[in-house]
Amino acid sequence: MIRIKRGYVARRRRKKISLFAPSFRSAHSRLTRTITQQKIRSLFSAYRDRHKQKRNFRRLWIARINAVIREGAISYSYSKLIHDLSKRQLFLNRKILAQIAISNRNCLYMISNEIIKEADWKEYTVIIKI
Repeated sequence: MIRIKRGYVARRRRKKISLFAPSFRSAHSRLTRTITQQKIRSLFSAYRDRHKQKRNFRRLWIARINAVIREGAISYSYSKLIHDLSKRQLFLNRKILAQIAISNRNCLYMISNEIIKEADWKEYTVIIKI
């Protein structure tokens, strides 16, 4: 059989793989097989941790909102605030509420007080009607 020199095809393929891994350490940045394994592992970790990051940020926002709400209004909690917001159809997401809680607490207090007043007023009118 005639010998076929693959030359640049294999070199291009390996070069393309090695361009992904210049920051890896030792054999993980030099050997093709270990680069591909490390690449698969790193891409999987990136995918997993993107979703974990979303969870962690949501937890942080909820903790911030709850801390400010409990500090300002007595016997009022995060869950009641979110429930009353959704009942009133004020669709503010947790990220925006957390930013308001940090930057301008008075604004969040005003929002929660208005919701509490309206909720109390509705309960009061229901009691009177009965």
